[in-house]
Amino acid sequence: MVEQVRRSRPMGRQFLDFEQPIIELEDKIAELKHFASVQNVPVDEEVERLSAKAERLRNDIFSKLTAWQQVQLARHPLRPYTLDYVHAIAEEFVELHGDRTFRDDPAIVGGLASIDGKRILLVGQQKGRNAKENVQRNFGMAHPEGYRKAQRLMKLAEKYRLPVVTLIDTPGAYPGIGAEERGQFQAIAESLKLMASLTVPVVSVVIGKVGAGERSPLAWRIAS
Repeated sequence: MVEQVRRSRPMGRQFLDFEQPIIELEDKIAELKHFASVQNVPVDEEVERLSAKAERLRNDIFSKLTAWQQVQLARHPLRPYTLDYVHAIAEEFVELHGDRTFRDDPAIVGGLASIDGKRILLVGQQKGRNAKENVQRNFGMAHPEGYRKAQRLMKLAEKYRLPVVTLIDTPGAYPGIGAEERGQFQAIAESLKLMASLTVPVVSVVIGKVGAGERSPLAWRIAS
């Protein structure tokens, strides 16, 4: 899915050191295709050969990753975020906003989704793809109102007997003064208590980084 995100976003090439041989081959294939389109020269066989070589190289590299390289991959700048997964796997998704107390927190997204005809509730942290989006999403670090929004949605899931799926990807809860004044630790504790009491199925999936102290608010089953 990282490959899909990379191709869908015409931004500067971002890759990890161990991916460089793959990127170089992909660049060569792109140059060859461009040359063929300009010069009207058939290069299908060469493109197919290089593509097969790139696939073999990709499989070889990713099958031998060290522990640190796996950590780097989990934090890949082009890895899928919550909404990328939602749009990839859900036929329908209706995002729900706000905690009904203070405001909406864009660092946490959630709503009703349909996957293979099954209705579920999806909630997770969302980061940005550029500086502007990261400021808006607060780099995926939730405020108390974000956790209270998640609580509101999970109570909705409990009421209507919907399975809950949480997608975890954050450096941690936001530690700012305003967040603490509005009850950050209380919001985290209440989320933990609520998830422990849910009677509907809960699946928590780590899709990226999990910062210290973030194991509980959206991932009680993992923390336990």
